Amino acid sequence: MPEKDREFVHLHVHTDHSLLDGCSRTDKLCSRAAELGMKALSITDHGVLYGLTSFFKQAEKHGIKPLLGCEVYLIYEHELATVNELRAKQKSRHMGLLARNFTGYQNLCKIVSQAHTQGFYRNPRTDMKTLAEYSEGLIGFSGCLAGVIPQFLLKDEYDNARDAAAKFVDIFGKEFFIIEIMDHGIEEQRRIIPGLLKIAEEFDLKVVATNDVHYVNSTDWEPHDSLLCIQTGAKIRDEKRMRYDSHQFYLKSREEMELAFKEVPESITNTSAVAEMCEVKLPFGEDHYPVYERPIEVESGNDHANFERILDVYVQQKNAILTRDGHEPIELSEAERIKHKSNGLYLFELCKVGLKERYETDYDACRADWDNVSADDKRYCEQLEYELAIITGTGFVDYFLIVWDFINWAREQDIPVGPGRGSGAGCIVAYVLKITDIDPLAFGLLFERMLNLERVSPPDFDVDFCMRRRDQVVNYVRDKYGKDRVANIITFGTFGAKMIVRDLARVNDLEFSEANKIAKMIPDELNITLDDSVKKSPELANELTHNPVAKIIIEQGRVIEGMIRNTGKHACGVIIADQDITNLIPVTLQEGDLTTQYPKGPSEDLGLLKMDFLGLKTLTVIDDAQTNVRNTRSMPEFNIEDAPLDDQATFDLLNSGRTTAVFQLESGGMQQLCRQIGLSSFEEIIALIALYRPGPMQFIPQFIEGKKDPSTVQIPHPLLKELVEETYGVLVYQEQVMQSAQIIAGYTLGGADILRRAMGKKIKSVMDAQKQVFIDG
Repeated sequence: MPEKDREFVHLHVHTDHSLLDGCSRTDKLCSRAAELGMKALSITDHGVLYGLTSFFKQAEKHGIKPLLGCEVYLIYEHELATVNELRAKQKSRHMGLLARNFTGYQNLCKIVSQAHTQGFYRNPRTDMKTLAEYSEGLIGFSGCLAGVIPQFLLKDEYDNARDAAAKFVDIFGKEFFIIEIMDHGIEEQRRIIPGLLKIAEEFDLKVVATNDVHYVNSTDWEPHDSLLCIQTGAKIRDEKRMRYDSHQFYLKSREEMELAFKEVPESITNTSAVAEMCEVKLPFGEDHYPVYERPIEVESGNDHANFERILDVYVQQKNAILTRDGHEPIELSEAERIKHKSNGLYLFELCKVGLKERYETDYDACRADWDNVSADDKRYCEQLEYELAIITGTGFVDYFLIVWDFINWAREQDIPVGPGRGSGAGCIVAYVLKITDIDPLAFGLLFERMLNLERVSPPDFDVDFCMRRRDQVVNYVRDKYGKDRVANIITFGTFGAKMIVRDLARVNDLEFSEANKIAKMIPDELNITLDDSVKKSPELANELTHNPVAKIIIEQGRVIEGMIRNTGKHACGVIIADQDITNLIPVTLQEGDLTTQYPKGPSEDLGLLKMDFLGLKTLTVIDDAQTNVRNTRSMPEFNIEDAPLDDQATFDLLNSGRTTAVFQLESGGMQQLCRQIGLSSFEEIIALIALYRPGPMQFIPQFIEGKKDPSTVQIPHPLLKELVEETYGVLVYQEQVMQSAQIIAGYTLGGADILRRAMGKKIKSVMDAQKQVFIDG
């Protein structure tokens, strides 16, 4: 027997993205499939594509070919009804779809997205018209007992079943419509197999055996049954509740499937033939950022000579890294330079205007008489050129223009905008464009934390807007770039240890007080697992020795924990694409808003632009206070932006601990710290906020002691004396970490950023690699 004929592929598989029905995480599914020697595996969740990217990556990680699909809810009529009264009369059936190629993947996204945004009635539904319109590149399956053809056969309506098969053959083509047979020991399944085989013979269709996988191992049927109870609000002991009629919906081996379908051996070997039809690669790493379009009346700028200098700076910086690492240097072709100028010149002109407003530096005048320019003006111009060179060379010109555009629009509409947070505050380009309001040079912030040639990752601005008017800014972006190109981002809530204990206690009909007692035995640690809870809590371990229900809860909970419990909407993230978003990823609706079906990470990995539009209550409060001052204090021109940063009355207020409603200073711990430290400068407020977090919190006493008694200040290394003087010997900021690596070990700031990021995210492999680099430096 040829090798491929000894293989078996599961073509009908549900993960935990079939919410509260699929009881199998993608990592465990793929791990088990690899154990069974399977070369391919499918994902066909109920009506959603939530899990495609995580499944794709897990399958590739385990050396398994990922088959991407969905079990859609199909109305076996030409079109969906348009009103709910009529939709209620249309019955939805199940139909499996697999993508053969990237066109098929795109069409799958279209079908599922339209089902969510236009066809939702109790579940996301599609119709025959839509199925036919987007059938290219797809394989269709006759489905489970809830499929169109099986339903006709169950009613002994063979002619109708045959007619349905003919329609599906017309839609998909004979080669790509597959008859699916199942046998979980359920009488109805066995009864319709002869009819299915007759249809397959009449139309010359492939027959495949599937197992409608809903959990990984045979023993997982009980956790799956509990999951169904969590979904429906039922209890295990309820007689009349949703339950599966068999305990065989697991990832069976080829041998088990062969035994069940020994009378139809081709249904086993055909699964590999279907898997061979599918070749889909998700386009991770592509660039689908939107291109900023200038108003037609706005010129791009014509300072070609100075922009050429900026491009030369990029080439110089890039080649320094390439030659250091033993690679060939690059040159920008004329075509590449022209492309960089398309929006680069416009960004350059905006920066010149901003430079004059922020620093009173006339860039053109400076460059025209460079030898006589002051040191400060040279510093501003050169930093601007350097940053523009990196931004242009790495392809983020449009990103900066897009951010500048919606912030500029918000300011024009008098919508309060925050001063900027995160690594973007270290960018002078952002400062002169008024994306941020923090002078990076005055506060010693580093551009390389946001963007550098040694770790090219998208810049990330956390932009705060007045909470009341944040949606106006998002709607402006939707209108500008197209409602079909802008979407919110989905989030997934997962079962944590305490949650799964409470849920399983309820379905096992435990009294609330008893359930609460067991849940409280779980240690209060972030993301703690049930296994770790049993190890760390003697009380819980003891409870399991004499409480059989608690033992069942923990055993079933081990299977369910980490699975998806519910979906939500990212508080501030918005995705913007350069085309109809459903060409790249599927969408759904959350609270009436178009929302991606993939979470933040995979959406960005597929090349889409993610922006954060944060609605901040503090900005609303400040705006209200400013309006109040203008209206009640005879100060119509009062502007909070003009408030001094060295106001003694403000420091006295903070030092008294009266910081209620002061952003990031209002917690009890911060109030106590304000009283302890005796704030006397704006920089100390910054340091306090930076220190008051889990990692550096241990250095707070050293910081306070150093401020009150300079003789106690301990400099970590003589070369770092100037760097840490302002922070009393403590490395408070990530910029200080980067500069320390630069001073002590000769790092470039780009290389130091790699070290900083590895430290912050505790990436051991990178830290180990950096250890020798640091020593050699």
